[in-house]
Amino acid sequence: MEPIRALLLPGSVVPADIAFGPLIEALGPDVQAVAKELELYKDDVPPEGWSLDTEVDGVLREADALGWQTFHLLGYSGGGAAALAFTAKHPGRLQSLALVEPAWAGRWDWSPAYAEHWRKYGELDALPPEQFMPAFMRLQVRPDAVLPPQPDGPPPPWMAKRPAGIRAFMRTFNTYDLDRSRLAAFSRPVFFALGGLSHPDDFGEVAARLARVFFPDFHLEVFPGRHHFDPPHRAEPQRLAEALRRHWAAAEGRPAGQHLASGTGTR
Repeated sequence: MEPIRALLLPGSVVPADIAFGPLIEALGPDVQAVAKELELYKDDVPPEGWSLDTEVDGVLREADALGWQTFHLLGYSGGGAAALAFTAKHPGRLQSLALVEPAWAGRWDWSPAYAEHWRKYGELDALPPEQFMPAFMRLQVRPDAVLPPQPDGPPPPWMAKRPAGIRAFMRTFNTYDLDRSRLAAFSRPVFFALGGLSHPDDFGEVAARLARVFFPDFHLEVFPGRHHFDPPHRAEPQRLAEALRRHWAAAEGRPAGQHLASGTGTR
């Protein structure tokens, strides 16, 4: 039997190979999991005219290069927003969708609490780089959540690209038209991993809205001790891997735990 094929999209901060290395190892040889870097970071600055459609096109190219007509797609944070955009534009290519706290889910009629929360994101743009990242991180977690300490020594080279990349995401979130009718027509299984310490007016509301308004086959799994910057694919990769394997097997009509042909991949 062919291995399960899954494409993994990272968030706007940690590179794909670092973000998903523990998860891919936990998934084991029965899953051909490919961690794809965002198009946003292929060069030193965001590409001219970059939007979520740039990421959608990149996913298509990656899948075609792998010879995957259909596959499972997982997206975290900014990669989750790109995964939602891909689902709206190319639903027939997906066997299922998995989301780990997508950073955004459309410009729709959100609650006043969610709208106010996103207004605070807009205020970040005026901050200098040394203040931007700490404020950006704090907005996404509960007040009592403990953020990871700043590492000692100089930051890794890839970190220099991140403030511009995050700002590019925020700009496209304000202008991108995510077709809610096409999302509502997506009938394949959808899995959502939510950290119990992430901000409820942000990711908690996104989970509730997607479950209530859009996806008829929706499963929410809460990781109580986790938050957006201590996500389950890094902090609890074994538990998330088991949940994803169940999700993917059900989407393909495979018995849970059935042995598959081996095949792994990272990029």
